[in-house]
Formats: sequence, structure tokens, C-alpha cells
Amino acid sequence: MASQGSSKVVVPRNFRLLEELERGEKGIGDGTVSYGMDDADDVLMQSWTGTIIGPPNTVHEGRIYQLKLLCGNDYPDKPPSVRFESRINMSCVNQDSGVVEPSLFSMLASWKREYTMEDILMQLKKEMILPQNRKLAQPQDGNEDGRVDQKGIVLRCCIL
Repeated sequence: MASQGSSKVVVPRNFRLLEELERGEKGIGDGTVSYGMDDADDVLMQSWTGTIIGPPNTVHEGRIYQLKLLCGNDYPDKPPSVRFESRINMSCVNQDSGVVEPSLFSMLASWKREYTMEDILMQLKKEMILPQNRKLAQPQDGNEDGRVDQKGIVLRCCIL
């Protein structure tokens, strides 16, 4: 006798990432958050870049933050690693590396397969508005000190 229970269809990783790429290319909401592939030749679709424009009425207003999102082979079952390339002072971000610490960012700590990179960027933007982050002193505009990525390359970025 066959079971009548409902079974959930699991979308394969690459199809899911293609859906996210298509959505990212179309633009998100009011345009203050965007994302896309870092390298169009990345057949594994692992390296992504994101942008968040700081929310109004906060110390982040008018700043443009660049992020790196790395989706491992187990994405979306496990969250991507997320790192700010732009310098930022937020309670969930390691000040030396720019890494968004999963233990301090609830979306990564309690990751669900249904979450997307768009969700992460939108939630980070919401975190900027929270009382513990909205008035934190920020590094100078830009990234004059450079941030060393995991490969030892000094990244330089300026905020327009």
C-alpha cells in the first residue's frame, strides 16, 4: 500500500542558483540591495558579489557596501559564507576580516534551505537599522587601509 503523505520536491543546487541569478539580474525591490555572480565563467556558481546601500537616518546612509558571498557545494542546505569587502562597523561583523559571524547573525545561525542570498542582504540591511548598529561610529568612507582577503590579496574599494 502506497503512502499518501506529501513529499517535498528538492530543487537541485545549480537550478536554485540559476533562479537566484535570474532574480538578482532583474533587480530587487527599491534598488538598495543587489547581487550577482562575481565571475561569469564560474561554472560551479560559487562566487557572488552583493551590494547594500546604507539605509536612511542611520550612520550608514549614503554608503555603498560591497560584499562577497561564497556558496559551497552544500548550498542551499548550508548557508554561504558572507564577508564585507567594504569596511563597516556592525555587531555581527568581524572588524578585522569583514566576515559576517554566523553566531552573531541569526539568519546564518538558524539557516533554512528556503533562505536566499537576497534574504541575507535584506536582513543585513535591516540589521543596520537596529539600535545597536544604527549609530555605531563607522570607519572612514572607503577602504584606505585595505582588507586582506583569504588569498592574501589586499582589496581596495572606495565608497561613492
